[in-house]
Amino acid sequence: MKKNTIKSGKINVQTENIFPIIKKFLYSDHEIFLRELVSNAVDASQKLRVLSANGEYKGELGDLKVEVILDRDAKTITIRDNGIGMSAEEIDKYINQIAFSGAEEFVEKYKGKEGAEQIIGHFGLGFYSGFMVSEKVQIRSKSRHEGEKAIQWESNGSPDYTIIEIDKTTQGTDIVLYISEESNEFLEKERISGILTKYCKFLPIPVFFGDKTEYIDSPEGEKDDKGNIKRVAIEVPNQINNPSPAWTKAPVDLKDEDYSSFYSELYPSTFDKPLFHIHLNVDYPFNLTGILYFPKIKENVEVQRNKINLYSNQVFITDSVAEIVPEFLTLLHGVIDSPDIPLNVSRSYLQSDGNVKKIASHITKKVADKLADMFKKDRKDFEDKWNDLQIFVQYGMLSDEKFAEKAAGFSLLKNTDGLYFTPEEYKEKIAALQVDKDKKTICLYTNNPEEQFSFVKKAKERAYDVLHLEGPLVSHWIQKLEQSMENTSFVRVDSDTLDKLIRKTDELPSKISKEEEEKLKPVFEECLNKEKYTVQFESMSESDSPMIITQPEFIRRMMEQQKLGGGGMFGAFPEMFTLVVNANHPKIAQLLTKKAKDQKASVKQLTDLALLAQGMLKGEALDSFIERNIEHIA
Repeated sequence: MKKNTIKSGKINVQTENIFPIIKKFLYSDHEIFLRELVSNAVDASQKLRVLSANGEYKGELGDLKVEVILDRDAKTITIRDNGIGMSAEEIDKYINQIAFSGAEEFVEKYKGKEGAEQIIGHFGLGFYSGFMVSEKVQIRSKSRHEGEKAIQWESNGSPDYTIIEIDKTTQGTDIVLYISEESNEFLEKERISGILTKYCKFLPIPVFFGDKTEYIDSPEGEKDDKGNIKRVAIEVPNQINNPSPAWTKAPVDLKDEDYSSFYSELYPSTFDKPLFHIHLNVDYPFNLTGILYFPKIKENVEVQRNKINLYSNQVFITDSVAEIVPEFLTLLHGVIDSPDIPLNVSRSYLQSDGNVKKIASHITKKVADKLADMFKKDRKDFEDKWNDLQIFVQYGMLSDEKFAEKAAGFSLLKNTDGLYFTPEEYKEKIAALQVDKDKKTICLYTNNPEEQFSFVKKAKERAYDVLHLEGPLVSHWIQKLEQSMENTSFVRVDSDTLDKLIRKTDELPSKISKEEEEKLKPVFEECLNKEKYTVQFESMSESDSPMIITQPEFIRRMMEQQKLGGGGMFGAFPEMFTLVVNANHPKIAQLLTKKAKDQKASVKQLTDLALLAQGMLKGEALDSFIERNIEHIA
């Protein structure tokens, strides 16, 4: 059959050399062309389904699908659908006029501007993305309308095009890309497969690419040596997507195993199971669906980010959702899908868009409500999950005031006996005993009960309660709690002597004079690095240690915050410790009766013991201490 030329001409272009500009500026990442063209093919299929449901299309729907066909020899990629198809008139309208006018508008408005490649979704330019990787593009289409002839549109990337009649018996559209020399990477099967998996994994129409091997029972019933039916290999079309992912279904239709299975589908290389999930399903005042999972968060908070995938009508957009999801929620994993967010948008657009702000607020509320409900329904289960939840909740309280207000009722403090309290419950528990003379409630805590064992032991001997608080955000979080809990302070149990941490009365009288303190102080200072340690005499109980090493709460807290990036404004905090000498301990009084040589040896021994108790005696000093003590063993 002769192919009749229906039309040829030039696209009405006001801007010169528009195709090179499209090729260069349309997208920053050229691989997006496949997402755009496959999405268009899916749209064509869905439109046919809608027309059929409305009675506007009387033909057979058949199995709607999209095929991506790679021909390395011909250097082509074909995106094929059996959707609505297009007539010559429709191609002229939608390709030569509407889409291209969008291209021209885009170029005129955004040429040379930073981030221009992010916003072309507003201009209907999906089809023209094919020219980024092609030296020639063809559209071969047969319309759904009865009697319409199949046609082919072709352009080599210049404003010139032709439309001719072709032989095509099946309804739908083929987009054929003749890949250019500089884009040969897209002729590799693995490259195409990776792009389809990334962007098209959950498109709502089946998408096929190539074949895959499956094993089935032998059709002839052949048996192996053991009498079992043989398994034979067959090649079947390779469907790369799941058209009905869990988030598109109603929560009542899903079981826990469905959510677990979907998590594995999203993160096939992740072995840890999530703690629980939240299913989002909103249709007013904006459209939003999705499933968010609470993962077991490791120590490194940064590693956890970029695990929420953003979709628009099941088309993958990005895994960088900082503009849509509040910062602390970026620690979650899962999927958010909203058709109210266009496929290609700039970050500034997202930051200023009203719907995006509403979505962020809604997700925060849903997460807070879920946690509050879990706490209320089964507190014991919530407490069991707290070690995994605490970084997330603490991060949320630090970065989002609305979340902090809600979280006040379910954030938890754990003590060294393994009991859990909300901050208000804990303040009430210790109100009778751990209040100083200025009526301030003092919450003692340890971040390592083993390393700080002696300090915890001394506190508990006085019937004080000690919290066990550890994690990268603790220093910031307790500061936040201090702001919200009236007249309350958190102090680590090794940051000073107990009598200083919880001042009940004035200091005990000292058993040595100021002159005697001044005489002994240089002897202690000789045994320590003066830039790192300060020697301080205090009047404590005789039953307390002769000396202890402490680090002021403020200095240690600032150092911890600085490590996490929160203390840079103060400059680098040097390590500073205090050697607290118990002026009332008998061993200190005995030092005054010794000769200078023996006095120095005793001070060195006592100082090393204090350092050893804190795990701070290391290297040569530790080796010397061990050898010295071995010599004294009878």
